[in-house]
Amino acid sequence: MAAVRRLALLVPLVLTLPVAVPVLLAGGGRPASATPDPGSRAVARTTKVVIVTLDSVGSRAVRLAGREQAPTLHRLLRRGAGTLNARTAREETWTLPNHTTIVTGRRVEAARTGHGVWWNDERTEPATVQGAAGHDVSSVFRVAGSRDRQTGLFVSKEKLRLFKRSWSGAIDRLVVQEDNQALARKARLDLIRNRRALTFLHLSGPDDTGHQEGFLTAAHLAAVKEADRLLGRLVAAIDARPRLRKHVTLIVTADHGGGPDGHGDPTEPVTYRIPFVVWGAGVKAGADLYGLNTSDFRNPGPHRTRYGLKRPPIRNGDAANLATDLLGLRAVPGSQFNAQQSLDVR
Repeated sequence: MAAVRRLALLVPLVLTLPVAVPVLLAGGGRPASATPDPGSRAVARTTKVVIVTLDSVGSRAVRLAGREQAPTLHRLLRRGAGTLNARTAREETWTLPNHTTIVTGRRVEAARTGHGVWWNDERTEPATVQGAAGHDVSSVFRVAGSRDRQTGLFVSKEKLRLFKRSWSGAIDRLVVQEDNQALARKARLDLIRNRRALTFLHLSGPDDTGHQEGFLTAAHLAAVKEADRLLGRLVAAIDARPRLRKHVTLIVTADHGGGPDGHGDPTEPVTYRIPFVVWGAGVKAGADLYGLNTSDFRNPGPHRTRYGLKRPPIRNGDAANLATDLLGLRAVPGSQFNAQQSLDVR
């Protein structure tokens, strides 16, 4: 993060401080033994990252749901750092390609060193992301699951078993369960009871309803409300426990949005405009992510935007290297989004 890059400039000052003066290292460094302010997140250090993907909850759906139907998302926007103008992968706006982008930090197109997962079904050939790409592909699970750290994957669609096949040794617990309420409960209890570095939770309810009843309909927004409620229970569990409240950072995003014509057209703004919200240990409250990152990222307005821009939009694929950065780990090898770990949330 930007603060970490400035650390080298502070070293001479740190060395001249008296031993009794507590020193806090920014951007994920370990705090010294000062007594923290119980009401402050400024001294917190992330040791756990939770990534939650809300399937088919695009920015338009969040706005239409409002605070009444999506109180948790709107509260996280106020209490954390976020934007409702993030982007999906440019090539595809389907669940599996975008979730693969989220965990690898890569674009879709294999010919341009992407992950190669363009399909959106339960096929097992290719059996792995590596098979789709034609070369080794790393992930946030592999990086976060190193050095005796553990990871958990809780998903509500069978097709996401692809990740366990691709990084079997890096995912310590896999739960696949269509019932979103039961799945969210298992993820919440696992977070409370275990010391995993990374927990990944996928909630499919809004997408399931959208395909049955239409996206942005009353039924779809009711499903958004239910997903928001489940997210709210996770946030409440974190907030109620000092150990979690001080050390967990939550990243919430989506794989795509959806409109009257579904979500298969990646050129439709209602499909490619998504939320990206970060809340938790040390995250700046009430901050706009683009406002925090004017040097490295640029708000694209309504535009879809191409890859390769000097200041790209924030994408769901930035989540992988934001997670590794928060945990004080290297970037995902071969990743393309936020590969310099420059997305700042503090």
